Amino acid sequence: MATTIKEHLETIDNDLAALILKISSIANTISDELPYRRGKADTKNVFGELQLVADKWADQFIIEELRKLGLVKTVVSEEQPDIVPLNDSGTFNITLDPLDGSSNIESNNLVGTIIGIYKEDLPTQGKHQVAAMYILYGPVATLVYTAQNGVHEFLYTKEGFVLRGENMKLPEPGKLYGIGGLRKDWLPAFRQYIEQLEAEGYKLRYGGSFVGDFNQILHYGGIFAYPALIEKPNGKLRLLVESNTMSFIVKQAGGASTTGKSSILDVVPESITQRVPTYIGNKELIEKLEKIF
Repeated sequence: MATTIKEHLETIDNDLAALILKISSIANTISDELPYRRGKADTKNVFGELQLVADKWADQFIIEELRKLGLVKTVVSEEQPDIVPLNDSGTFNITLDPLDGSSNIESNNLVGTIIGIYKEDLPTQGKHQVAAMYILYGPVATLVYTAQNGVHEFLYTKEGFVLRGENMKLPEPGKLYGIGGLRKDWLPAFRQYIEQLEAEGYKLRYGGSFVGDFNQILHYGGIFAYPALIEKPNGKLRLLVESNTMSFIVKQAGGASTTGKSSILDVVPESITQRVPTYIGNKELIEKLEKIF
């Protein structure tokens, strides 16, 4: 009989297990509601990006559900301009991208939810996470989490989330690369690096959802990046709500992350809206990449 996520969480701290279990139940609702939450909201988030109905609904829904739980002190969300206080007595602080890749909803492509879990006050370095997780709303919904105990994947079924893969590691050697931004805007050295991967037989997989694109790397190995661009040296991805979380997961899966100079997890955040060039994947590929900058 398949192991449920509740059973799998029995070996970790009780409060952390309760929080991850709550997020899994929130994910069930989001997955069920996405068909009915389409269209534009005619508002913009703190980054100036046009919000969708689904963005605003998922953000508000997740925050309110976490408030009810009582274990969360604050939330930093991509959709909110400031840190959101929830419970003064809460143990955890959360970083949240409620619907990563939400522009994919209209074309029925991959979207996801990204959550980092901390005990330290935010903003802080990504290495201080106690757990990290994401939910992928694909042909089926899957949940991937680590509580510094390996990387584990669960499949959403009629019985809830059940274990699909335990202690996952990035396959070696990798097979795929997924890179954001236009090739003409990449730094010349990075363009040459990708051309070398192509010459070695790496295949392009890029869908415009960090969750979806990273999930491919987790299963097949390789590298994902939203790199530094000629006109945007900090790239596009947000340090707190996106890059730190995936970097924490990839490290637990035997991979690595970098800004091009050092691990993303070591970056001291200057603000909750900070962006960083983001490169994550197989450790060997990341080490080779750092040598070109």
